[in-house]
Amino acid sequence: MPARTFQLDAKVERRLAARLFNRVWELLEHTDRNVTDDDEMLHAAHASRHHWGQVGEPVHWARGEWQCSRVYATLGRAEPALHHGRRCLELSEEHDLSGFDIGCAHEAIARAAKLAGLDDYVAKHAALALAAAEQLTDPEERQVLLGDIASL
Repeated sequence: MPARTFQLDAKVERRLAARLFNRVWELLEHTDRNVTDDDEMLHAAHASRHHWGQVGEPVHWARGEWQCSRVYATLGRAEPALHHGRRCLELSEEHDLSGFDIGCAHEAIARAAKLAGLDDYVAKHAALALAAAEQLTDPEERQVLLGDIASL
């Protein structure tokens, strides 16, 4: 990455990244969002990912990409959802992240592909997400991933 001309204190930036990430979750759960909420959700997802890129680890980067993909999918925007889902998978594979992160990446790609009408891609990545979920030993991670797959 190029040199940063402005730097936040690492603890402040980490806290900011996490709070933005959590704010996006709050907004995703609202069923009565308006255009202003949608804009906040989108900008907060990108801001969180940016700050994790400065102070986080590869797992934060991948999960930030996953969250960007989910936000775009929620907003009905297939192309950027697919882009961020693919970035999530690339980061997860490049940094040998957990089966949970790999599964989430495939789920994100399947969700975006469904929006784009890419049925073969949906089937392929949904199956890969399910295979990853079946290998998880942590019950909470397994439940989260299976729930996301079921919502496809």
